[in-house]
Amino acid sequence: METIEREDGGRKMNDSGSVPPAREGEAPAPADPLAYEGVWRFTAPAVEESVPQARRAVRDLLGRQGVPAQQDLVYSLLLIVSELVTNSVRHAALLSPEVAVEVAVGREWVRVAVEDNHPYRPKALEADFGQTGGRGLLLVREITREAGGVCDVEHTSTGGKVIWAALPLAATPAP
Repeated sequence: METIEREDGGRKMNDSGSVPPAREGEAPAPADPLAYEGVWRFTAPAVEESVPQARRAVRDLLGRQGVPAQQDLVYSLLLIVSELVTNSVRHAALLSPEVAVEVAVGREWVRVAVEDNHPYRPKALEADFGQTGGRGLLLVREITREAGGVCDVEHTSTGGKVIWAALPLAATPAP
C-alpha cells in the first residue's frame, strides 16, 4: 500500500471534515493543528487482500498519530473501512483497478472515505431477510448514525465516487 502523509498540508479542518476557504481578500489563518490532526491517503489494488490491509493501515495510523479515540469508535471505523473497501473490490474492480482510502482527523471527529473510479452510486438496501448480502451500506449507515456521525456518497470530478463516514471522537449517541 502506498501512503501519502498529511495531505492537508497542515491546514485546519472544520467539523464537517472540510477545510474552510479563506474569505475574499483575507489570507488564510495560520494552522495550529493538534498532533493527531491531518489527512492521510493510501491506495491499494482492488483485490480481496486489500480489505484486511486497509483495515490494518487505518488502525495503525490512528494508533501512530495518537488519535484519542475510544476502542468502540476504532472498531466502528474499522468495520466501516472493511465494508466500503469490500464493496469497491466486489463491485467496482472492473472499472477501477485501484481503491483509495482516506482518513481525516480533526479535533472532534474522524472521517474515513473510500474512493473508486466506478460511476455507479450505490444506495443502502433495506433489511430483506430473504436476501443474502447487499447490506454493507445499510450497516455503514447504521453504525454511523448510532455513533452520532454522518455519511454520504458523492461523485468525484473524475466520474467515480467516494463514500465517506465522519464519526465524532467523543461519544454522541443517536436519538
